[in-house]
Amino acid sequence: MAKIILFDGTNLDMWRKTDGSPAEWELNGDGTMTVVARKGDIMSTVKFKDAHIHVEWMAPDMPDVEHDWKGNSGVYIHGCYEIQILDSYGIEDPTCWDCGGIYEFNAPIKNACRPALEWQTFDIYFRAPRYNEKGERTECARVTIIQNGECIQNNILLHQHTPGGVTEYAVEEGPLMLQDHKTPVRFRNIWIETL
Repeated sequence: MAKIILFDGTNLDMWRKTDGSPAEWELNGDGTMTVVARKGDIMSTVKFKDAHIHVEWMAPDMPDVEHDWKGNSGVYIHGCYEIQILDSYGIEDPTCWDCGGIYEFNAPIKNACRPALEWQTFDIYFRAPRYNEKGERTECARVTIIQNGECIQNNILLHQHTPGGVTEYAVEEGPLMLQDHKTPVRFRNIWIETL
């Protein structure tokens, strides 16, 4: 197992926009970065297969904004499976479009969100899809997600990609992608540990 630091707060060297150009999100000088609206999604320069992915994030306080836009962002595993980031604090019956949902496919078991302006963690345990020597997929990817110490997705089978990723095909290895959905979500302490 190798631990790879993707973001330690000092620079964006491990990230690029999806077209390969330099990432343009804001470095805040306090170990964090902020999504800059319309500057584009960013992808890790590192690709991985099976991994423990750790992401810390904070939703902005947006009391006058509709729920669907409050702190909207996402973590895309392999650039194709989105784990939703959203200020879903207080939502009693979360859907697949709420925080921790596998976007459009699977709602979280529970709502583990903290209020806006509090740091939150995703610990994502990902098993990549498997392919045979002919290039045929023999097993779908699987994911377990722990948010703020609570299991919100447990060994979920990922049959297909979610919308908005960089690829429509399941791949054996891929990057981590963070979504620019036009709201100033902050991130810090991002790493992967290959399994």
